[in-house]
Amino acid sequence: MILSFTLSMPNINSLNGKWTGENILYVKTVNFGRSKKATELAEKILDTGYFRYSFGDGWAAGVTVKEVTAREATKLRKKSAGFCGYDWMIDSIRSHGVIQTS
Repeated sequence: MILSFTLSMPNINSLNGKWTGENILYVKTVNFGRSKKATELAEKILDTGYFRYSFGDGWAAGVTVKEVTAREATKLRKKSAGFCGYDWMIDSIRSHGVIQTS
């Protein structure tokens, strides 16, 4: 099972009210494999589907999760500008089921 994680910034606390990355696709795909344990974890993440993290300064990040095919994953990887340094959010979702810093 392959999941895509797409980053957004739904709350922006900049002077002009904009995020410089708002028109850039930040997506990462993760192949969870086909084992029962991996599938259960992926389905649990999909059940939530959207994760939010507040930085505490008026900024907040959102991560939308969807199941994708291998072909879709390849296309997304080609279009993506990475994950803007927030890969730790995906790691946290996979490990804890929420975005947390520790």
